[in-house]
Amino acid sequence: MRTDARLKTARRLRKKLTDPELWLWLRLKGRSDGVPVFRNQHPLGPYVLGFYCPSAKLCIEVDGADHTRDDRIARDAVRDAYLAEMGIHTYRIAGGDVMDDPDDTADGIILLALERIASLKTS
Repeated sequence: MRTDARLKTARRLRKKLTDPELWLWLRLKGRSDGVPVFRNQHPLGPYVLGFYCPSAKLCIEVDGADHTRDDRIARDAVRDAYLAEMGIHTYRIAGGDVMDDPDDTADGIILLALERIASLKTS
């Protein structure tokens, strides 16, 4: 997919967030001291990452039920391996878990990002 096509796809996806994605984004998008910056629907290579924290090299994917199908599991594994080759860790979370407690989910993701930032600085 060409770069301009990926940008258009990312823009379209930003306007069509699922409920779990929206609830999580409302908690991750804030910009405050000491909290890593996250991007929403960030194009990278042939993919669009659900949420991306560049300083932590962390991709967050909110997975719906379709991610449990065999063909989707295999496709996700290829995608995750591609990102891993770039040093990017993919953290997948079920949409239902986000909806159960979006505040706790966002806090955990921020903590994970901070831990990754610290470990990247020491390596």
